[in-house]
Amino acid sequence: MSTKVLGMSPKVATINYILVIIFSQVKPAPTIYSFTNKDYTEFGKSLNFLLDFLYFLINNVDMDYFISEEQRKLKETAARIAQEKIAPQRRELDKLDKFPHEILRELAENGMFKTFIPKDYGGSSSSTLDLCLAVEEIARVCAGVGTAYAATALAATPIIFFGNESQKSKYLSKIAEGTIASYGLTESQAGSDVAGIQTKAVKDRDSYIINGGKQFITNGGEAEIYVVFASTNPKRGARGLSAFIVEKDTPGFSFGKLEDKLGIRSAYTRELIFEDCKVSSSNILSKEGFGFIVAMRTFDYTRPGVAALSVGVAQGALDEVMKYREIISFERTQFMIAELTAKVEAARAFVYAAARHIDSGAKNISRYSAMSKLFASDMAMEVTSKAVEIFGLSGCSEDYPVAKMFRDAKITQIYEGTNEIQKAVIGRELTR
Repeated sequence: MSTKVLGMSPKVATINYILVIIFSQVKPAPTIYSFTNKDYTEFGKSLNFLLDFLYFLINNVDMDYFISEEQRKLKETAARIAQEKIAPQRRELDKLDKFPHEILRELAENGMFKTFIPKDYGGSSSSTLDLCLAVEEIARVCAGVGTAYAATALAATPIIFFGNESQKSKYLSKIAEGTIASYGLTESQAGSDVAGIQTKAVKDRDSYIINGGKQFITNGGEAEIYVVFASTNPKRGARGLSAFIVEKDTPGFSFGKLEDKLGIRSAYTRELIFEDCKVSSSNILSKEGFGFIVAMRTFDYTRPGVAALSVGVAQGALDEVMKYREIISFERTQFMIAELTAKVEAARAFVYAAARHIDSGAKNISRYSAMSKLFASDMAMEVTSKAVEIFGLSGCSEDYPVAKMFRDAKITQIYEGTNEIQKAVIGRELTR
């Protein structure tokens, strides 16, 4: 009988099926008054088998989140690439600050870049949940690679929602095939305060001349397509910002310092430098003065991706803990693992729910997007910290992946809006 008819997940249905099989083997069905010693023995064997099987299910069967068969295949593909291509070189990527060009190409060849691009432009879905599923599996092995991948989705998002038909056709089709993209918003004096952006774009006939710089830009120098924010009317503050698409080979556009970071070291973070960089007015997104709206709305759609990356990092840390057989046999450690596992699962459910809410076409997405990022990133920091604690001194050694995961987790509380900013967004939405 279909589990859909019964309203049960495959996991619950399997457990029920096993229960039926086990108890049908005890014949006649014993009652509390008719048990013999033989009954107790047979029934005990059945119960032991059941407990062993349930333990197997808990540790090897994912909770069913009602994802489609296509999404399940997407998740499996991302997991396979992560294990086969990323895991063997994870430490090298981190230690040598090596950008994962080959891995990103592998992801593109397997359709991973199509997951966040609409079908009309060569993509497969443009679903927030699809992106979250892919990012989570990649970050479960390496958050650096996950960040480089997700940053391209971040840059594609404003083009999807604010680009005209010509811009979408030209740039989204390239990204769907694997062209790396980057999102240039942050400056040395304008991180959380986007209105403080100092980069200027001055109109010059049918073009804009951009001067200024950006800092801490993910995929900087490696991306071919950049979405850059500059002030076209400084007197208007946030309302004077505009967003532009800038190609890597544009004259006057260069790259500065490569940041030496705490974590996500394989995701390059560089300065962007603009010196009389001439960009066609046809490359402006939406229209002049709408840059702040473009930036904030973009984050509403992409923050669940950071949340999914957080879940992936935390799950990866738990995966490593479960390999540490010498210590997890202790009851106190099991209590800690149980609590951390519950928090990871709660964050995963929250992220998937937020992603589905966005995919539903709902308008009130800001608070849910911010809450998912806030909750999941704080959880990731806690879980990776506890993972290091469980490993003891070994957890401080780079010989064990939990050390890297602990370093990687910190950025999730900072990029795409610090968690203090998330609280401000949530508070503002709740008190309107």
